[in-house]
Amino acid sequence: MADGPTYHRIADLLREEIRAGKWKPGDRLPSHTELAEHMQVSLTTARNAIQVLVTENLVYTATSRGTIVRNQEVLESVVTDHIRQDRPKSPHDIFEEIARAAHRVPSKEFAAKMEPAGPAVALWLGVPEDSWVLARTVVQYLDNEPWSWEVTFYPRDLAEATGIDSPHDIPEGTTRRLADRGHAETAHRDTVTARPASAEEAIVLGVAAGTILLDHLRIGANHERVTRATRHRSIAASNRLAYQLGDAEGLSVIGRTLGVPYGPGIPLA
Repeated sequence: MADGPTYHRIADLLREEIRAGKWKPGDRLPSHTELAEHMQVSLTTARNAIQVLVTENLVYTATSRGTIVRNQEVLESVVTDHIRQDRPKSPHDIFEEIARAAHRVPSKEFAAKMEPAGPAVALWLGVPEDSWVLARTVVQYLDNEPWSWEVTFYPRDLAEATGIDSPHDIPEGTTRRLADRGHAETAHRDTVTARPASAEEAIVLGVAAGTILLDHLRIGANHERVTRATRHRSIAASNRLAYQLGDAEGLSVIGRTLGVPYGPGIPLA
C-alpha cells in the first residue's frame, strides 16, 4: 500500500482487490467493525476508508445489507425510445425494457401523492403556483443497486381523468396510459444538466454528496397543453443518455455501423 493516512492505505488495498475481482459487483464488503478488527485500526479509520470508495463510486451503502460493490458497467439509455410513434406494445415500462436489454434485474420503490405546485413545477406545467399537482416518484434499482430517482408531475385534472392518480405503479408506464386515454404526447423538450448531488440525492442514490449526477428534465405536451414534467436523476459515471431520431431504416444503419442493437438499454464498456 502507498504512503499516506492509514484509511487511504486501506482504501487502496480494497480498491486493488475490487479491480482484481476478489470482490465482484453485488458482493458485500466487510462491515466497518469487521474491517477495523481485521486491519487492527479504529472504527473511524475503517469508516473513512470505506467512504473513500463511496466517493469514487466503487461501492454504495445499503441500510440492510452493508457496503456493496457497484457494477462498473456504463449503461446507455436511449431516452427517445419511449416517445417513438412506432414503439411496440409491451406490458413493461421503459425502465424494465432497458434493464432487460442490459441483462439486469429491475426493481422499484414507488410513491404517489397530491401536493401544491412549487415555483419550478408551476412554471413547467403552466399551472398556478400552489395549485394541486400529482407527483409520482420512483426510485429505480438494477440488481438491487440504486440506479435513478425519477419524479413526474402532472396537472391534477389530467391525472384524475386518466387514472394515473393511482397509488400504485402502472406496469405499462404513464406515457402509454396517457396515449390510451386520448392524451398522447406530440412534443417534448429535454434539458440535461450535469451537477453535484445534494445531500438528499446522495442518500437516495447511495453516493457521496457532490457526486456528479445527470439531471434530465423532460416536459411533454399535446396540441392543447403541457401533460407532464419528469425529472430523472442518475449517476453520471454509470449512465449515458442517447437520442435516436429518424426512421427505423436509418436508425438500423447507424446501429449496424456502430455495432450496437437498435433499442434501449445498450451496455457500454
